[in-house]
Amino acid sequence: MTTFDNVTIVKKANIYFDGKVTSRTVQFADGTTKTLGFMQVGEYTFGTEAKELMEILAGQLDVLLPGSDEWQTISAGESFEVAANTKFKVNIKEPTDYCCSYFK
Repeated sequence: MTTFDNVTIVKKANIYFDGKVTSRTVQFADGTTKTLGFMQVGEYTFGTEAKELMEILAGQLDVLLPGSDEWQTISAGESFEVAANTKFKVNIKEPTDYCCSYFK
C-alpha cells in the first residue's frame, strides 16, 4: 500500500531524541493507528506499549530485537515486528523513512 485513503492526520509531530526521530500519527476510521516517520543516522532505543510492525520505506538500519543478541539489517522494502511492552534498539545507517503499525 503506497497511499492511505479516508484518514485523519494529527498535525502535531511526535519528536524524539532531540529531533533526530520524528513522526506523524495517522488515524483510520476503524480505530487503527499508524505513524509515518523519519530517523536520522544514530542509535536509538524505543519502548513499545502495543505490538508493532515497522516497515522501512527508504534507508537502512540494524535492529536488535528483544531477546536477541544479534543485530539484523533491515533495508527499504523490508519490515520487522516487535512485541508489546518491550524495548528494542535501532542503529540507523542512513536517513530512514518508515511506517509503523500498531496492534492491540
